Amino acid sequence: MRPFVLEQPANIPAAVALASNFAAPDRPPTQSDMQFIAGGTNLADYMKLDVAQPSRLLDLNRLSEPALRQIRVTAEGVRFGALVRMGEAADDKDVRLYYPVIADSLRLAASGQLRNMASLAGNVLQRTRCEYFREISWACNKRQPGSGCAAMDGFNRQHAVLGVSDACIATYHGDFAQALIALDANLHVEGSRGAREIRFADLHRLPGDTPHVETGLAADEIITAIDVPAGPWTRRSRYLKVRDRESYAFALASAAVALDLDGNNVREARIALGGVATVPWRAREAEAVLHGKILDEATARAAAETAFADARPRDHNAFKIELGKRTLVRALLETRDMKV
Repeated sequence: MRPFVLEQPANIPAAVALASNFAAPDRPPTQSDMQFIAGGTNLADYMKLDVAQPSRLLDLNRLSEPALRQIRVTAEGVRFGALVRMGEAADDKDVRLYYPVIADSLRLAASGQLRNMASLAGNVLQRTRCEYFREISWACNKRQPGSGCAAMDGFNRQHAVLGVSDACIATYHGDFAQALIALDANLHVEGSRGAREIRFADLHRLPGDTPHVETGLAADEIITAIDVPAGPWTRRSRYLKVRDRESYAFALASAAVALDLDGNNVREARIALGGVATVPWRAREAEAVLHGKILDEATARAAAETAFADARPRDHNAFKIELGKRTLVRALLETRDMKV
């Protein structure tokens, strides 16, 4: 690990002021010499591997604002402070009752030790675990723009089939983000240009020709809260994760599903897919297939076929298409049968 300066600002305004002084305005956050750190479960790994090389870290754990560490569930929805730990949110009784898809996605995301360390805001900003990104001797457009993508013709079993480009096929490996995008979450952000609210769906960027630009955040912007609106679908929701082993592992395919039903008739469906895409993936076309229909295996399969209609596999990951379809069908039918 390279040497770095550690800053520990006392509050959000101080953190923003420090960040605006040291962040490079012409570079995306992932390429900046200044990085924020909270739990550090992702960034510390990449600093050890020399993938991330910040010369200055801004530790957010001493920020004094109480709301950063609070979970507030009301009739309008739930607000998570950015520094709430994954384990705290997964264990919250109201989150488990009213937003089970969120609790499931957090519980299945990592080991207990990591869940107790990782912050919610940091989790949604985690970077890919692509083997070619993690190993600095390989060409990677996400790590070194313009260098190429060794995964294209390499061993790409873990890689994405949705949202890919000719520059990058790295999977977004997070779980919590699938629940957030399915439930139309919003983010509160503060930076040198002031405070703003953005749709979670607008946070992550498809790789296109610039896979190193991963989010729409400026380098000096801090996520302060995550809002999830209440809806008639939030209690009938779940997250299904399929992986190589049942214990701590990234998804080969996953599905976050939330349903508003009249009997077995679908009034509204919310679907997000994980383990198969370059960003948190909302399957809106699949949702439309289900609207107004009786949810049975046939309609679930039709939705799944639609969800993967534009999939682009490589040599070793074509199996993810059928696996992803079956995962979605199972998630839909199991969510339909939930007792709420």
